[in-house]
Amino acid sequence: MSIIRRKEAILLLIGDIIVLFTSLYLTITLRYGAIPSTQLLLSHLIPFSVLFLISLLINFIVGLYEKHTLDLKKRLPGMLTRVQIVNAIVSISFFYFAPYFSITPKVTLFMYLIISLFFMVAWRMAIAQEFGSRRKYRALLLAHGNETDELYNEINNNQRYDTLFVERIDVSLPIDSEEILEIIKSNNISLVIADFSDKRINELMPTLYKLIFSKVDFIDIQRMYEGVFDRIPLSFIDDIWFLENVSSSPKISFDIFKRITDIVISIILGLISLILYPFIFIAIKMDDGGVIFSYQNRVGQNNKNIKIVKFRTMSIANDEGQWGKQKNNITKVGNILRKTRLDELPQLWNVFRGDISLVGPRPEFLDAVTTYSKEISYYNIRHIVKPGLSGWAQIYGKHPHHGINMEETSNKLSYDLYYIKNRSIFLDMKIILQTIKVLFSFVGR
Repeated sequence: MSIIRRKEAILLLIGDIIVLFTSLYLTITLRYGAIPSTQLLLSHLIPFSVLFLISLLINFIVGLYEKHTLDLKKRLPGMLTRVQIVNAIVSISFFYFAPYFSITPKVTLFMYLIISLFFMVAWRMAIAQEFGSRRKYRALLLAHGNETDELYNEINNNQRYDTLFVERIDVSLPIDSEEILEIIKSNNISLVIADFSDKRINELMPTLYKLIFSKVDFIDIQRMYEGVFDRIPLSFIDDIWFLENVSSSPKISFDIFKRITDIVISIILGLISLILYPFIFIAIKMDDGGVIFSYQNRVGQNNKNIKIVKFRTMSIANDEGQWGKQKNNITKVGNILRKTRLDELPQLWNVFRGDISLVGPRPEFLDAVTTYSKEISYYNIRHIVKPGLSGWAQIYGKHPHHGINMEETSNKLSYDLYYIKNRSIFLDMKIILQTIKVLFSFVGR
């Protein structure tokens, strides 16, 4: 039994593929007034298969395969319509500017776009309704702390989960094992979520063990929290957790692939971005006449100091000494560069050199690392991997800019630990695609 059905994303993907193919088949049938022959179907399927891939990629970038989209029934029609508009623009451009794949007549394309929009919205609304109405497992929550409150509220206030907490027991208070048995029996509870790292839970183990024969399942709260929020709950982890889940040993195939990807993409993007450099140079010079680049000392992998380069966005020549100050020194051009993230283009050189990667925890200022390492447990673990231009915390978490903030940095660390534990080629690709979405939305800075 799975709390967050990870197969949902695969189901959505397969359903989308079927919808796209069905839309094309119906379009051809209506256009020619008969069941299409194999030859006619293949003549359309070859060029449209490229559009299928582009559509699925756009769906992935905007988050239509994320868990959080399954409960957005009210926003889903509008969201899908906007996605289909983007798909339509891409499709029309593709068939008009790629003659090799072009088909005639063009009315077929427009019929397909309308039919696919209708079926995609209908399919997604139907599956959202199914996810929201499925049978829920009645659960008991045995834990304590703010993250327990967060999990309880998220699960019970969101229809997309297949779990409902019908009872909750705070383990910081005196616990009666017989009372727990009665609660489970009287409420027909089939699932117990507990913090098994808590010593107070150990006293209940003989009682909980008996429930195995009563068809009651058990899940550690850390595992459930991670599945729900895609981050590591800091209050539930200890030294043992790090020994079991974090290693400094290299992942040979992953590390090689990651380095090759960094080199190839940094070269490609670096050469393309050179087109913008003269305009940025002129804009900075016309704004205040200062230097073009800013160099900042940051903490890299294994706590080594690295120097990253960015386009200057502040009124001073080198803003690394201004860490923690207010943002009133940002220039007008600098503000635009930050919002569009053009100020980070020179960091592609750092990626090529190997100082940072495309994906990883963002490198922090030296003074900040010193402060956070003293105040936040396990903070230095984030330096076990190479930092990156973008990361899991930058996509999904809150993080402070140019100032010390313990709460937001702890939140950021919980996402960084999730990445360190689960880092893989697939996760890196997911972060890269989600970064594209953030770049075009001009948020997150």
